[in-house]
Amino acid sequence: MNEQKASDKNNNQVEFRIAKLNQIWEKAIRMQLAPVRLSELHSDLKIQEKDELQWKKLKAEGLDEDGEREAKLRRNFNVILAKYGMDGKKDTRTLDSNRLKDHDVKDGDTFDDPRLDKLWNKAKTSGKFSDEELQILQREFHHHKDKINEYNIVMDTVSRTEEIHKNVIAPLEGEMKEQVLHQKHSDLKQRMRDLNQGFERLRKITHEGYSADSEFKEPRVIELWEMAKRSNLSEDELDSLKEELRHFETKVEKHQHYQEQLELSHQKLKHVEALGDKDHIMRNKEKYNNLAEKAREMGYKMKKHLQDLTNKISRNGLQHNEL
Repeated sequence: MNEQKASDKNNNQVEFRIAKLNQIWEKAIRMQLAPVRLSELHSDLKIQEKDELQWKKLKAEGLDEDGEREAKLRRNFNVILAKYGMDGKKDTRTLDSNRLKDHDVKDGDTFDDPRLDKLWNKAKTSGKFSDEELQILQREFHHHKDKINEYNIVMDTVSRTEEIHKNVIAPLEGEMKEQVLHQKHSDLKQRMRDLNQGFERLRKITHEGYSADSEFKEPRVIELWEMAKRSNLSEDELDSLKEELRHFETKVEKHQHYQEQLELSHQKLKHVEALGDKDHIMRNKEKYNNLAEKAREMGYKMKKHLQDLTNKISRNGLQHNEL
């Protein structure tokens, strides 16, 4: 974040060094995405930029001969477009996707999934959770809902790749694409396993409540810890990772706090703009812009740390890919 920002042909500062990422960012601003969504997109694009620049260096050294890394980058880019409704398709995944549910969304549905809604209503009326624990549990439910949406998006990208694959004529190119498709299907299977394990965890907590010795509170950290316990890490390595995850959880909580402050600042700015006091507007706009920059910086660091932790655990016996 301390690097000097890139410039375009007219020497104007741009947000990203890769043109297509900059175009997506400018489009998102024109679409007036919600501040928190915009901050999340910025972090995702920063990660994508880092990975693409790293890939260009590897390609120049001839280290991506089978094109697998390039295919993964292209898929991740398509996932970002779909995730933020910028893939040119009407965004009906959350409400209308029938890949993982077969019901009509009704008033009162909280998570757009009947199993999650049923569990959540049971948790709320069980009397097993304090108000703070219910907030933590609700974050876990929302995280699981996001993972379902991610799965549906990846499923869509694989389906589109398969359509392209059908039109391939050259045998060699076809074999290479077959390998890429195989890797994507393995990714989908792993994601489905993760979803099933995540749902089982929610079901168990809903029935039994939180235990007094629960290691972590944040859903992403809990997910990493569950992955780690299923991996081939030794006891010493698990203890070391547990300490690192505690630091990461603090980072996640701090980022969440800044996102909440950013949303509040945006609401206040809109209120002040309606009143029309220019000096007041300028002061609030400056505060909002500073918060937005801080949230983006922290979001990038958090997602980069998440990526590093996931890769570290994956290298120790798990076949897992993270968005």
